[in-house]
Amino acid sequence: MDYGDSVQKVLLRKIRKAEQDLIQLKLDYCRFVFGLTHRARVVSGDSVYLVRSVDVETMKPTDEGGFTKPAIAGAPVHLPEDPEPTQLGTLWTLEDAPKAAAIK
Repeated sequence: MDYGDSVQKVLLRKIRKAEQDLIQLKLDYCRFVFGLTHRARVVSGDSVYLVRSVDVETMKPTDEGGFTKPAIAGAPVHLPEDPEPTQLGTLWTLEDAPKAAAIK
């Protein structure tokens, strides 16, 4: 193995680590800014869904310095174990928490 191959392997390892860190940071952003957690309830159209996956690759920088909402996939609340999640895109809002829970 020559020096060039060794440097390439180190750089590739660092790039992969940085990409993983960026994905985790975007997931954290989704959690704290948009309120998206595993199994969060969102409204899309007239239905309520449980979040199954978040596509952080769809987040784009905004002029204000933040990011746009990510595209998500979810299962209808009445069928939470549905094997095929519905692609909701970015047209969703976080379901309001029940007022009684907010008071406690």
